[in-house]
Amino acid sequence: MRHFRLWNLQVAVFVSIASYMCAQAGNISIHSPEKSLIRSVQEDVFLSVDVKCLCVPTIQWTFMSGLVSRTIGTWQPGVYTNITVDYSSRVQAYDNGSMGLMDLRLQDAGYYVITVTDMTGSSRDMGLVLKVNEVLYEDLQYLSVSAVALAGIAGLLMLVMWLLDKAYRRIVAWRQKKQMQGKTERRPSKCCRRFNIWPHQSTSENECPHFCKWSFL
Repeated sequence: MRHFRLWNLQVAVFVSIASYMCAQAGNISIHSPEKSLIRSVQEDVFLSVDVKCLCVPTIQWTFMSGLVSRTIGTWQPGVYTNITVDYSSRVQAYDNGSMGLMDLRLQDAGYYVITVTDMTGSSRDMGLVLKVNEVLYEDLQYLSVSAVALAGIAGLLMLVMWLLDKAYRRIVAWRQKKQMQGKTERRPSKCCRRFNIWPHQSTSENECPHFCKWSFL
């Protein structure tokens, strides 16, 4: 029983000393180099703060926008980290109180309040403003440039196909012409020339002892 009382006394002295040191140090200080940030959809943002406290602080981030207020996460540096389900895949907590938020959405625009609480229950708040822009202009510009590029490529392909079709038609016509010329230009074989039989003469196969036919070019 005596040891138990001594332990309680030691704990009480330690808490008193820690509380006194925090009070002497001004308890808590929060500093941020940038309190207003502007990002675009799908970008990442780093909410940079620097929390100073001689005690082990409890850090909590809260999102506020209009009538909406929700807790993002709570942690103690080196002790535990508790990020809510809605932000668990997009939030990174840091020991100095900073927070990273990834893959921004339009509904992420609003006020982000950090609340730092020391061991005595004293707390201090600071807010940061985040504006999230849509990328409609960039999207429209990208789509217009892509459409112009695709239209140019389509026009070039149509021109190439037209030239190939024209060349193909000319080759086919040239071949047909050559075939017609070959059918109309006939010449007698050697044996027919020997017996003086010519294509313009009316003759039959029995007039040639070799029974040859006319040959073609």
